[in-house]
Amino acid sequence: MTTSIKLNAGDLFPATQVTLLDGTSVALGKPQSNATWQAVFVYRGKHCPLCTKYLNELESYKQKLLDSGVEIIAVSADSKQQLEEHIEKLTISFPIAYGLTEQQMQTLGLYISIPRSEQETDHNFSEPALFVINENGGLQIVDLSNNPFVRPELESLVNGIGWIRNPDNNYPIRGTFKY
Repeated sequence: MTTSIKLNAGDLFPATQVTLLDGTSVALGKPQSNATWQAVFVYRGKHCPLCTKYLNELESYKQKLLDSGVEIIAVSADSKQQLEEHIEKLTISFPIAYGLTEQQMQTLGLYISIPRSEQETDHNFSEPALFVINENGGLQIVDLSNNPFVRPELESLVNGIGWIRNPDNNYPIRGTFKY
């Protein structure tokens, strides 16, 4: 049985470079805007209709997250061509990247799936995940799924992030007990 290493809440987010559709290389976990936090949404790829729906729904929460100081980026293991095809089904304005490698997926502790057929996709891919990285590069929120059906409900997630970001609440990173 193979085991994988999972990132823990409070860990520093590993240095991970990805490529945007325009060819720009960006570092995940390092906001590109005036935001001080970044939410990294890892999705399965263009073959996944649930991912398309989720990313399109995420767009409606972009401004509320930005108002809380959190920018969004999405990434998958798709190729540039696959992302170019997928973007036609997306109505998003946040950055989206392609080409997440298996090594990067392993470093991030993602669940990796093998395609069921060539019709699904032509490469191994990550199951959905969310990393919210704070201003210190630490993992404030970690959510990993091993299937396409379990993902954070966006309204609760965005409201929760807003509550965490409110300095009056002095809310620590949760789940850091070591045993």
